[in-house]
Amino acid sequence: MNKERVQELVTQLIKEIEGSDDLRPATRDTPRRVANSYNEIFDGYRLDLDKDIKIFKAQYSEIIISKDIKFYSMCEHHILPFYGTIDIVYMPGEFLLGISKFVRVVNYFTHRLNVQEKMTDDIANYLMDCVLKPRGVMVIVKGTHLCEIMRGVKQSNPIMITSAIKGIFKSNPTTRSEALELLKS
Repeated sequence: MNKERVQELVTQLIKEIEGSDDLRPATRDTPRRVANSYNEIFDGYRLDLDKDIKIFKAQYSEIIISKDIKFYSMCEHHILPFYGTIDIVYMPGEFLLGISKFVRVVNYFTHRLNVQEKMTDDIANYLMDCVLKPRGVMVIVKGTHLCEIMRGVKQSNPIMITSAIKGIFKSNPTTRSEALELLKS
């Protein structure tokens, strides 16, 4: 990301919003602050996820759940935040994923412009297709979207839930039911 270009664009945006030819003293540093925050918020475009993934030879073959991973993202339609939690369920094959790597996978896909449905599917597809090669994956995302709160329908606290179900969780209803029961606890 070119921070200087972002600063120029934010300067122009503020001038347009306020109907002014100059920035007010209170907003003079805003373009720099916005560029710095966007550099962090959108770091998913720069991360090398495959380099950060650590797997271990599996000594376990049952359901594994990483629950309530906090996330934030930005709506690609309004460039407003949405945030919430992500539950990742997987059934290992030959390998286990290092526990902190779930957060890295989530950050990689959430620190971008997104729609929740695609983001959910992207996380599940990555986990199914990466070196982890699990027998199945479920990703459940619960998100609150500021574009729904601040504009349009102006709901007070809507929660959107999306899921992506792959492999054994898709093909075996008993295994899927067991995973869903574990998620309730």
